[in-house]
Amino acid sequence: MRLKKLFIAGLLVWLPLTITIWVLWQLLSVFDGIFRAVVGALDAVAPPLQPLLDRLAGTPGLGVIVVIAAILLTGLLVANIVGQWWLRQWDALIARIPIVKSIYSSVKQVSDTLFSSTGNAFRQAVMVQYPRAGSWTIAFVTGAPGGEVAQQLPGEHISVYVPTTPNPTSGFFLMVPRAEVVELSMSVDEALKYVISMGVVAPPPSAQAPSR
Repeated sequence: MRLKKLFIAGLLVWLPLTITIWVLWQLLSVFDGIFRAVVGALDAVAPPLQPLLDRLAGTPGLGVIVVIAAILLTGLLVANIVGQWWLRQWDALIARIPIVKSIYSSVKQVSDTLFSSTGNAFRQAVMVQYPRAGSWTIAFVTGAPGGEVAQQLPGEHISVYVPTTPNPTSGFFLMVPRAEVVELSMSVDEALKYVISMGVVAPPPSAQAPSR
């Protein structure tokens, strides 16, 4: 029995660290993959640079640095009027390409909603009754129904995302009456921890007072 307790104690130390390292390693692999793809394209365009590019491609971690630097540089360029104009031209060009425009526009709308500083997605944690009346779960407000959908709904509704446990990257999109939603004072980060931990890591008592 004591051996079991010692094993669990050790597991609780190593499990978070292992998962953190695994996630970072996956991100490292993705960034390195992007960098190697760019290097491969440059090899085809400029064969004389191949030896130098091969050495760069073999440098561990260089892909992460280059990709992050490229993302920051892009953000710097589009954070002004001239950059915004070029971004609109790029969007217009992509919009003329069949199939690609559908995928690109959909992903762009979602990313703009999630990460824009003026967006409303994942700005508030709420409680809704799901999957049946009397059974409550935590959800995140993503906005309000619009267009034809809003016209077909009686009364005021809000759009929410209900994450699954313990993997919050999958979940369900619901449109629920605002009157049936309980707003929470806890932050989105605290609510995510609560969901991922399956209710084990509860937010502080001061953040648990809901308001209707």
